[in-house]
Amino acid sequence: MEQESLNNWIWDGVYYHPHLFGGLMLTAALLGLSTSFFGGIGVPSLPYLWSDAGIFHKKQCGKKRVRVYMDGCFDLMHYGHANALRQAKALGDELVVGVVSDEEIIANKGPPVLSMEERLALVSGLKWVDEVIPNAPYAITEQFMKSLFNEHKIDYIIHGDDPCLLPDGTDAYALAKKAGRYKQIKRTEGVSSTDIVGRILLSLKDIERDNSSLNGEYHESISEDAHASQFLPTSRRIVQFSNGKGPGPNARVVYIDGAFDLFHAGHVKILKRARQRGDFLLVGLHTDHTVSEHRGKRHPIMHLHERSLSVLACRYVDEVIIGAPWEVSKDMVTTFNISLVVHGTIAESNPLSPVGIDPYAVPKSMGIFQLLESPNNITTSSIAQRIVSNHDAYMKRNVKKAESERKYYAEKKYVSGD
Repeated sequence: MEQESLNNWIWDGVYYHPHLFGGLMLTAALLGLSTSFFGGIGVPSLPYLWSDAGIFHKKQCGKKRVRVYMDGCFDLMHYGHANALRQAKALGDELVVGVVSDEEIIANKGPPVLSMEERLALVSGLKWVDEVIPNAPYAITEQFMKSLFNEHKIDYIIHGDDPCLLPDGTDAYALAKKAGRYKQIKRTEGVSSTDIVGRILLSLKDIERDNSSLNGEYHESISEDAHASQFLPTSRRIVQFSNGKGPGPNARVVYIDGAFDLFHAGHVKILKRARQRGDFLLVGLHTDHTVSEHRGKRHPIMHLHERSLSVLACRYVDEVIIGAPWEVSKDMVTTFNISLVVHGTIAESNPLSPVGIDPYAVPKSMGIFQLLESPNNITTSSIAQRIVSNHDAYMKRNVKKAESERKYYAEKKYVSGD
């Protein structure tokens, strides 16, 4: 009689209070109590009971995907930008990137070097980016923040640990922080768009120095403009950027090589076309010495490891050869099982570079060489020329930014993560 009453009590609980009863059973399981206490009453197994009661219904429907947002000017796109977006993506499932409009950049920082179209191509070409919002505002306004949360379903707004201040000195991300929807990532040391502009302007000074008889005082003024932090490459960073996968046994491996200096929209587009020719894209990066030998002593602007990371970050690239030879040899074709070697129609050259050596003679003789029509005529030199042509504006912009850079590094503290 006592057992029957217990049966009735339990089944009444299951029927009228399934969530409460499920909670009791879960507590019992966690405490290590045996369900044999309920023996003889035919209580269904725990998973079946919980499923019927709807206790784990939310989990069965699937976890909500976390969407994060990060914005930037992304002018003169470099591996620091790429690493920031890689870190942002790690904080969620889907990364939405806002590209600040030309007008907003001019108002807050000075004239951009790259057009909106070029900056969009570079950001869209990164392997960690899922969506892009063009013409984003420089500051997170109340209206734009509501748009991010309601229309774009953004959960968190991301920015680096370096301060982002408006002309009036206020924090551009103050509202996001106040809303409790802000997350911070670690800034990538050793590079910035300001630094790259500085390298190009420094190169211009070198040319002026070579063409005039300047004294040692000029050299001292150059050293004062040197960037405050140096990029120190690590194997961990390369692994973070790498796909970590090799080609399949029957994959069609396409090879393209070059300097890929000052990584730009033209590079992204030619890499996309190269990738479409096969299943696996292998990119050869020439050494600094090789680039300098063939393009002039003031090249490259970015050194080998910097260029390698920029190329690895591109979604169309599967693998890179860091320090590829100038000439494509038969042994190289065999070693990497290369099916096709390609090259763009737009390439930079130095009239003083060695002549008479065709780096693609071997693949041409094997019938595996193809010339790809370059999507546009953008080159590293043409971008550098934009800066040189607008010399005064960029000098003024860099002086202002250099001061904030020096202040950041002077007050810099260790930030974990990345």
